[in-house]
Amino acid sequence: MIQHSHEPGDLKAPELRARAVAAARGDEPFDLLIAGGRLVDMVTGQIRAADIGIVGPLIASVHAPGNRTDAAQTIDAAGCFLSPGLIDTHMHIESSMVTPALYAEAVLPRGVTTIVWDPHEFGNVHGLEGVRWAVEATGPLPLRVIPLAPSCVPSAPGLELAGADFDASAMAEMLAWPEIGGVAEVMTMRGVIDGDPRASAIVNAGLQSGKLVCGHARGLEGADLNAFMAAGISSDHELTSGADFLAKLSAGLTIELRGSHDHLLKQFVEVINGIGFLPQTVTLCTDDVFPDELHVNGGLDDVVRRLVRDGLKPEWALRAATLNAAMRLGRNDLGLIAAGRRADIVLFEDLLAFKAKRVIANGEIVAKAGRIIGSVAHLDTTPLQNSIKLAPLSEDDFRVSAGGNRVRLATIDRPRFTQWGEIEADVADGHVVPPAGTTMLAVAHRHGRAEGGKADGRPRVGFLTGWGEWRGAFCTTVSHDSHNLTVFGGNVTDMRLAANAVIAAGGGLAVASDGKVQIVLPLPLSGLVSDAPLAETALTFRALREAMDKIVDWQPPYLVFKACFGATLACNIGPHQTDRGIADVVTGRVLETAVLGEV
Repeated sequence: MIQHSHEPGDLKAPELRARAVAAARGDEPFDLLIAGGRLVDMVTGQIRAADIGIVGPLIASVHAPGNRTDAAQTIDAAGCFLSPGLIDTHMHIESSMVTPALYAEAVLPRGVTTIVWDPHEFGNVHGLEGVRWAVEATGPLPLRVIPLAPSCVPSAPGLELAGADFDASAMAEMLAWPEIGGVAEVMTMRGVIDGDPRASAIVNAGLQSGKLVCGHARGLEGADLNAFMAAGISSDHELTSGADFLAKLSAGLTIELRGSHDHLLKQFVEVINGIGFLPQTVTLCTDDVFPDELHVNGGLDDVVRRLVRDGLKPEWALRAATLNAAMRLGRNDLGLIAAGRRADIVLFEDLLAFKAKRVIANGEIVAKAGRIIGSVAHLDTTPLQNSIKLAPLSEDDFRVSAGGNRVRLATIDRPRFTQWGEIEADVADGHVVPPAGTTMLAVAHRHGRAEGGKADGRPRVGFLTGWGEWRGAFCTTVSHDSHNLTVFGGNVTDMRLAANAVIAAGGGLAVASDGKVQIVLPLPLSGLVSDAPLAETALTFRALREAMDKIVDWQPPYLVFKACFGATLACNIGPHQTDRGIADVVTGRVLETAVLGEV
């Protein structure tokens, strides 16, 4: 079983190096020889014939084909392209709704050998114990996992309530764990820019640790972007356009170019091709991948594939996913097929589909023909269970109380790039009548930490515009990043049904329409993931997508199913509904009710 806990120092072992040197000279045989393949050189971009000799986890020799045949085991790589293992520089396993072991089984056979995981979903639900579970769950995996310390639990302090609260002392504690690779995406942008003591202390804890400090700089430019970077934050994945990409590249940020916004990839490719070379500060990441996408398309290999589809040179896409990523991580043992480096190697059948024929990690063959070799250790999930501390809800819980006959309401206008709005509404029987063209959005605290305990788990209800006409309701406990119970709907009956189905399941997703629950995807671990096989989770998730298509008419690229999971991300600019009310991170304003006053 591969163990990563002693990396990269394990390659310094004198005995290992002595054996590798002897094998390179030809005085000893290799443990493994990869013969007959074509090496994609991440330094020069050239593709050349080469054989690779491996001793233990170390590459001992890269030499002309046919020069050596002495090896305990030989892989015939004829017709294959040899690449370093792919490195995903920013992602959340929880977004795939599976356990770390199941995620490893999905991506390792596709050529992804390293991921940088921000487990802030588990952190937001379970606190430090959730992060510790994440670290322990990944230790024995054949997939290399570099966990980061979640920096924003919650993402917008004071505007929402998560299952935990990480201050600078919690950050320092996590950074002291040897497995932790740095500070995960700092999303409290306004706090950092304004010099808020809490945000500054969290960033400074990362700087003092000497580890990475990663960013989330959505919408930042000019003085705000400079202030964010001057604080010590050095990366971003929240790109909104090709122009934003170029501006942040020019500013000096390391870019974790993500595949989760497919409609932007062509713009990013045009920027890189316009520059005329691949900047060394461009890396690749998945960020969030839904289970059906993971099952069918894969992880970072799919990002590489789509970038090439959109016109990026295969050699550049691979370099961004390997050598550039390794340099960003400060891992000189990774990202390059060369003597003295770690033997993480993928044999791709071609440079278009990027189908992996074999995958080698730490010198061991870990996957063949799309399947992982051997068993993967699954950590006990008991600590993740019973995370929904919320009683069943009633229809009245989704109604907004108001006096008089007519009121003014604050609205949250537009998906993704939200803005404040106002609308008038009638009042009947002491409750607001939802105006035509609005969608109700209710968020209920589900972690049991609100003042008043379960009693304060009642939903806070807001009104969205620009979300279409809903013919039913959708409930989810996957709701970035505090992961409170979140319900979208066009009527209170279906909202109650969907919410109570999710509560009864111990967390997950549900769709209701016409007074019936149409489908439920139980996610009983943290209300975020399932330990069922990926194929099973993917199948149910796909059916749930189809159920959603029947109750709302999507309008890409912003009004899409994925928007439902980020609608409560209060750290982003603009109003967002949270368990405390309608929150605005720029002003620090929280409206407990959408009712502004009588007309």
